[in-house]
Amino acid sequence: MTIDWAHFTPLASLGGGALIGLAAGILFIGSRRIAGISGIFGEVLSGARDGMGWRLAFLAGLLAAPWVVPGLAVGGGEARFGVSWPVLFVAGLLTGYGTRIARGCTSGHGVCGLSRLSPRSLVAVLCFMASGMVTVTVLRLLSGEAS
Repeated sequence: MTIDWAHFTPLASLGGGALIGLAAGILFIGSRRIAGISGIFGEVLSGARDGMGWRLAFLAGLLAAPWVVPGLAVGGGEARFGVSWPVLFVAGLLTGYGTRIARGCTSGHGVCGLSRLSPRSLVAVLCFMASGMVTVTVLRLLSGEAS
């Protein structure tokens, strides 16, 4: 297996992670709310009356980011996805179902839960990571990429 150095972006990844942590901290300090995407989305779907504006703005930012952020980056860029829109839709549904099973998502457990030293979040993150590693390994084996 070779490393694709064009997609190795540690500084951009560090910057993105720092911004996610900063946003989660601001949300928690400002409203005592956890920045768990599945919880925020679920509250929008259930019609939560209190704080609907910030929830919709949060979700709109998530949806707009793939098109806005590359334009801000040095050298530009464009939003690109390696799969079709139907595949993205199904992946989103499966991810949403998984977050209900885990009672939280990677942002809620990984960013906010681990920072609060939650044992439940540690177990959830270990399960997320293990599942991701197994999935990538299986897909690479099936595609013949891991030869």
